[in-house]
Amino acid sequence: MKIKPKEYKVRHLSYILRSAEEADAKSISEIRLLIDGETENLDREKGEAYIDEQGFKEIIRRDTETINHLFLAAEVDGRIAGFARCEGNHLRRTAHKVEFGVGVLKDFWGYGIGKNLLKEAISWADSANIKKITLSVLETNEKAVQLYKSLGFEVEGTLKKDKQLSDGKYYDTILMARFTPGFN
Repeated sequence: MKIKPKEYKVRHLSYILRSAEEADAKSISEIRLLIDGETENLDREKGEAYIDEQGFKEIIRRDTETINHLFLAAEVDGRIAGFARCEGNHLRRTAHKVEFGVGVLKDFWGYGIGKNLLKEAISWADSANIKKITLSVLETNEKAVQLYKSLGFEVEGTLKKDKQLSDGKYYDTILMARFTPGFN
C-alpha cells in the first residue's frame, strides 16, 4: 500500500515521510544495519538477520502490492533516516491486524520521526479498515512505551525474561496493541 508524501519541519530539520520505493532498498539495508548497532531496543544485534538490497526490494514490492502491508521511509535531505513497516497476513482469522515496527538513525532521534511514522501508520490502518495494530517493546525503552500509550496503545501482555542484553541480564518484552476506534 502507498501513502501520499508529507513534509514535517522540527526546529532546524525538515523531513518527508513517504511510501518506500524499490530505489530505497540499498539505503534501507545500510541504515537497518546501522540502527541495529546503535541501540539494544531492537531484537537484533548488528549484522543479525541481515537483509540485502535485493531482499528489501522484494519486501518493498510485496508491501506496495499488498493491501494490509505498509512500508514507510523518512527522508532528510535526500537521505533515508528511518523507516517503519506494518505487516499483515492473508489468513482470514487474523487479517484484521498488522504488526508495526520502526527504526530511526540515532542522529535523527528527538525530531519526532518515529512518532510521525507511527501516526502515519495509524492513519493508514484506520483508513484501510485495519482493526488492530500490534507491536513489541523492550521494558527498558520507557520513552517508547509512553509514546505508544499516548497514541492509544495498551499493554496486552509481557514476555518475561525475553531478551538478553549486553550486560548479561534478561529483560521483559511488552506486547502492546491499538484498536481502531469503535472496534469491539
